[in-house]
Amino acid sequence: MPEPHAIPPSPATPPVRIVLADDEHLVRGAIAALLGLEEDLEVVAEVGRGDQVAAAVTAHRADIAVLDIEMPGATGLDVAAELKRAAPDCGVLILTSFGRPGYLRRALAAGARGFLAKDAPVEQLAGAIRKVHAGGRYIDTELAATAMTAGESPLTDRETDVLRAAAEGASVADIARDLHLSEGTVRNYLSAAIGKTGAANRMTAIHTAREMGWL
Repeated sequence: MPEPHAIPPSPATPPVRIVLADDEHLVRGAIAALLGLEEDLEVVAEVGRGDQVAAAVTAHRADIAVLDIEMPGATGLDVAAELKRAAPDCGVLILTSFGRPGYLRRALAAGARGFLAKDAPVEQLAGAIRKVHAGGRYIDTELAATAMTAGESPLTDRETDVLRAAAEGASVADIARDLHLSEGTVRNYLSAAIGKTGAANRMTAIHTAREMGWL
């Protein structure tokens, strides 16, 4: 009796290719090592600057970019918006140590599909990566609840631009020149931002806006 033909094994599903971006070398290395223990995930590149992410995603044909928010070169939010245009097939997951409510809204607006705390267990991070790769969203429930409670930023786009420039140390004259406004208009925007944040002065307004993730 002839032996039955053996059924060839199905090809293994290739692992999810991940670019990991964080300017803290030890944190980045630890996350990469932990994700490397997952059979279906592969960290194909690690970068320490936001302006290096897009090139790494393209060069390594990454499926997912895991981004810190605060990085030199470009923030994770800026990179998310860049990848939305330049590499729309690459899912973006924001991994942050800042539980600022405004960040979640801005991340989603920039095109991120995942958002969770940097101190989340690796099992949660791996699950979030898999869900984003499958086309879904993964939002940390505690961060989402905080964002819903905090509401939208009260600042207009122009007030945000002016306050952000002030936070970077620019003078009223510098802001006026860079944003093509009069110095009086810049002062009016700063005054409005101070009032809307309930602050006593410009520095307190900047601090409040940063804590809320509006800048």
